[in-house]
Amino acid sequence: MKAIVQDGYGGPEVLRFTEVERPTATGDRLLVRVRAAAVNAYDWHVMRGDPRLARLSVGLRRPKTRIRGRDFAGQVEAVGPAVTRFRPGDEVFGDLGPADGAFAEYVSVAEDLVATRPPELTPEQAAAIPLAGVTALQGLRDLAPGQRILINGASGGVGTFALQLAKAAGAEVTGVCGTRNVALVRSLGADHVVDYRREDVIAAGRRYDVVFDLVGNRTLSEYRRVLTPAGTLILSGGGVYEGGSLLGPMRLILRGQLLSRFVSQRVLILSATTSRDDLETLAGMAAAGTLTPAIDRTFPLSAAADAIRYLEHEHATAKVVITV
Repeated sequence: MKAIVQDGYGGPEVLRFTEVERPTATGDRLLVRVRAAAVNAYDWHVMRGDPRLARLSVGLRRPKTRIRGRDFAGQVEAVGPAVTRFRPGDEVFGDLGPADGAFAEYVSVAEDLVATRPPELTPEQAAAIPLAGVTALQGLRDLAPGQRILINGASGGVGTFALQLAKAAGAEVTGVCGTRNVALVRSLGADHVVDYRREDVIAAGRRYDVVFDLVGNRTLSEYRRVLTPAGTLILSGGGVYEGGSLLGPMRLILRGQLLSRFVSQRVLILSATTSRDDLETLAGMAAAGTLTPAIDRTFPLSAAADAIRYLEHEHATAKVVITV
């Protein structure tokens, strides 16, 4: 089968479109013919081995997994003997997690990491959901009706899902984004949109019950200034930096963990873990029209390196998807 393979760290030039052995369906695993796969910031971080501290888990000198890509949608080709919920021909979507491998014609995945693709969604839309959607869902699980939430990075992959989930929960949503994405953020339901190129949301002085940070471009003290005394700050990755650092976006998260012990405001460090239940929840909301995956651009599998380059350097809006 064709796949995008990486044998060392570096820029998009380290990714090769080549022939590899097709995986199999064993135990509780499904063999899925991939139709679409989403690109996440996670992919370019692993591609570059950046920040360097992350190499302790993804591989010191080269990635432990050769094929990039986590999120996918496709059709079940075969099932292992322990599989109980799916059969060949079923349309599914899911997240391979750190195992990676979605930038390929076939993937082997545990049945607990997939859900049925609703017919209302195209494979591209379904592939856009898993990592970003689950991150948003788990971050906002406790959001209550009437709460005021600020989403920093509302036009990004996680941000577009977070915005819609917050509105579905009955919250008053303020989305921060760049000028070109104001219309998108407003169309997804934001009550207020802050164009960071024209207005400083911190200096505005408004207070929020929840701040969901997906960018990492402000300090913890700045975020605390716009939180209510009992408010919650949610930190999830992000990070505006040039790359090649030891900690990268993890620096703000580590500081947040330390700060959480000494302040009355809640600091939540979000590390999402995909589950079948969460995928099914998101699928149900998408099928009902409550949640709409927003897709910026699609690329063919052979141009996966260009897709990652676009996400990394062109400030992509919402999700970038690879068609297979």
